Amino acid sequence: MSVTASASAPVQTAAPISPRQVAAAVVGNALEFYDFTVYATFADQIGHAFFPNPTPFISQIETLITFGVGFLLRPLGAMFIGRLADRRGRRPAMMLSFSLMGVAILGLALTPTYASIGVAAPCLVLLWRMCQGFALGGELGPTTAYLVEAAPPERRALYGAWQGGSQNLANIVGALVGIGVSHVFGDLALAAWGWRAAFLIGTIVLPFGLLLRRSLPETLHRHEVRSHAHPEHATLLAAAPVLLRGFGLVASTTIPTYVFLYLTTYAIQTLHMGKQVSLAATLVSGACGFTAGLIGGVMSDRFGRRAMLIWPRIFFLVVTWPMFDLICTRHDALSLLGGTAVLTFSSALSTASVFVAITESLRKEVRVTGLGAMYAIAVAVFGGTTQLVVRWLIEVTGDPRSIASYTIGATLVGLAATVAMRETAVRRLSVSEAAPAPGS
Repeated sequence: MSVTASASAPVQTAAPISPRQVAAAVVGNALEFYDFTVYATFADQIGHAFFPNPTPFISQIETLITFGVGFLLRPLGAMFIGRLADRRGRRPAMMLSFSLMGVAILGLALTPTYASIGVAAPCLVLLWRMCQGFALGGELGPTTAYLVEAAPPERRALYGAWQGGSQNLANIVGALVGIGVSHVFGDLALAAWGWRAAFLIGTIVLPFGLLLRRSLPETLHRHEVRSHAHPEHATLLAAAPVLLRGFGLVASTTIPTYVFLYLTTYAIQTLHMGKQVSLAATLVSGACGFTAGLIGGVMSDRFGRRAMLIWPRIFFLVVTWPMFDLICTRHDALSLLGGTAVLTFSSALSTASVFVAITESLRKEVRVTGLGAMYAIAVAVFGGTTQLVVRWLIEVTGDPRSIASYTIGATLVGLAATVAMRETAVRRLSVSEAAPAPGS
């Protein structure tokens, strides 16, 4: 399948990308991870509200399954919104995905409980999560393509790092909101309606995000230099090898990301630590992920994508088991927060390189459709199931350190995919490795 831009469309020259435009591009990604953080933080309250069950484990599993259901719609959203982005432009696609995300989050916050409307309550929750999954499937492709296409070629990874940076900032805000809401409301009020306040706070960004995105300049028809990493033909079939390698890279990034999102619930339910300390782990994870992500972006532009996909991952591979062993053995706040910092920082150093390398390896005629669909499938398979898998592993093995095994396996997959990746960083390529795109 080939998706091409209109032949009559004028070729546009690039203008410098502004901080306002970066913010407009990443605001949807930030809202996504704010929602994930809040959902994970208040999973117990959501379970009691919509999935009451006398067995706490069953209620937790039903809540996590509902969290994962939205991931099933991601590939469909990626294909639909991705085709819109590759045919009509990045901006209208970003407007559509962000609007649907807002509807879904607001709908969940306002849905009555099971005690009020019976089985209609969990059905509505499933509907909202599916709507959000469809929207999120079409969010990453257009925004990542926009950042790469609008940024100066020699600084693409730095600008692309704001995708991961926005996620971590959202985690920080979500954790602070969770701490604040938990502190302000008592247990009864928190379970009854206090958790809804955290979701409603997130919707404040909706009108501002829409206004920012409406003002974005379009990048679809801008001139772009062809890379040696680009497939010969502008079709998804020709891009299949790139997408297959990208699938492995995204899987290796997605699993640790959702493991870190699960840390609050993990610390409370598995390690039986206090709620404030557990929420602080999410705060530390967000701060370290944000810092390391931007550092990794700068280093990727300087040293190349492959170097930043290999060495930080090897370090992360080495420290994963010892850190989780420390957290579970020492069982104190210092170990939890210190281990979380080391794990998140080392993992986040590679994040920008993953998405920028894949994006640079795809021709822009099918860039959003390919990137979005590949990412959506990888996240649907691994992101929507990670928390279920690690919860099941801990239950079956009786060993809280088993969470590390799944993370290590994902990291090995990412290293294997990196071996087949070609370098795409402009500063690491010789003049002979890039040629002007035909007809441009």
